[in-house]
Amino acid sequence: MTVHFIGAGPGAADLITVRGRRLVEESPVCLYAGSLVPVELLAYCPPGARLVDTARLTLDDIIGELVTATEAGQDVARLHSGDPSVFSAVAEQMRRLDEAGVAYDVTPGVPAFAAAAASLGREFTVPGVAQTVILTRTAERATAMPPGEDLATLRASRSTMVLHLAVQRIDAVVAELVPSYGAECPVAVVARASREDELIVRGTLADIAAKVAAAGIKRTAVIVVGAALTASAFPDSHLYSADRCRP
Repeated sequence: MTVHFIGAGPGAADLITVRGRRLVEESPVCLYAGSLVPVELLAYCPPGARLVDTARLTLDDIIGELVTATEAGQDVARLHSGDPSVFSAVAEQMRRLDEAGVAYDVTPGVPAFAAAAASLGREFTVPGVAQTVILTRTAERATAMPPGEDLATLRASRSTMVLHLAVQRIDAVVAELVPSYGAECPVAVVARASREDELIVRGTLADIAAKVAAAGIKRTAVIVVGAALTASAFPDSHLYSADRCRP
């Protein structure tokens, strides 16, 4: 029996992958984060499926549910918001399942930063402007950041930066980024990306904090910083160039 870690996507129920939906339909047990995973996805569970909201469970509770189900001969759909590869707390679950001898696999999903880029109508890697995307967060009320991953260090490249779990301390984020990016650097905050109640706030490092406060955004948002957000005078990429050698 297998635990299927499934990326449920950023919020819109129809952004789950075809594979992810199939696994949900085939699994008699489904664990999901009720505060983040769209409830519409639960309609894909088979009749009589055991549904467990993990929003208030501890890691031990969650592992107990997974092990119990697999020992009973049941596959489990473990739904995570976004994509399991970033900020999903999947790593510690995998470690526990390895210790318990429980098989698992991972089905990727649409991450929040990709949904934000789509909503903004922007590419985060623009030729001659930005070819690197930094995905990070801040340590406020969360696990401490490893040495060398503080914003004062990461800001030096002036790459496109996407901050998760940081909108509640946007004033501090701005203060830490301005020395490298400059006060006029474009910023966008996308709350609840891809959902019907999605909200986008655009500005610069100079005014974004006030705009976010006025909009009442306090959670479930990503902050995107960098010149790629407004770039227009940039060269075409080499990918489709007439000068490119094509065998």
